[in-house]
Amino acid sequence: MATIERTPKFEQRSGLRWLWVAMIIFMIDYLSKMLVMGTMAANGSTPIAVLPFMNLYYVHNTGAAFSFLSTEGGWQRWLFALIAIVVCGFLSYQMRQASITKTAHNIGCALIIGGALGNLFDRIHYGFVIDFLDFYYKTHHFAIFNVADVAIFCGVLLYLLSSRKKLTTA
Repeated sequence: MATIERTPKFEQRSGLRWLWVAMIIFMIDYLSKMLVMGTMAANGSTPIAVLPFMNLYYVHNTGAAFSFLSTEGGWQRWLFALIAIVVCGFLSYQMRQASITKTAHNIGCALIIGGALGNLFDRIHYGFVIDFLDFYYKTHHFAIFNVADVAIFCGVLLYLLSSRKKLTTA
């Protein structure tokens, strides 16, 4: 006689229940950008030293990471918006398929979605992304970015780590 293995009801719940993380990231990103826009001048203000390795410096980024394609004529705005929408849809689908107990996977997806939505809002509403976090070492400055970018980076790390764990246990 075959035995039927039952999955506890909690584990049957969808990972979409983690989307609250995406909403929190979106709100933190939005509020931080509103604060920067309300208190600093864009593209030329004097940097505000926050830490020995970080300034606040407000810029408009019409490109993607590291200002990729920022010198193009404006078509890239819609390309990056489309990419954000597709990524959010794909990751939402993955969260829906995943159990609520797949914490690292679901939080990784939610961080990416929250960050992507934050930058998508900027692209659609302003035509550019608001960046203001300037990390540096001595005279070497990294790209200027925002809270959404930090969330995307952390989300990708979690996503990859959770994917790697799945591959090694399969």
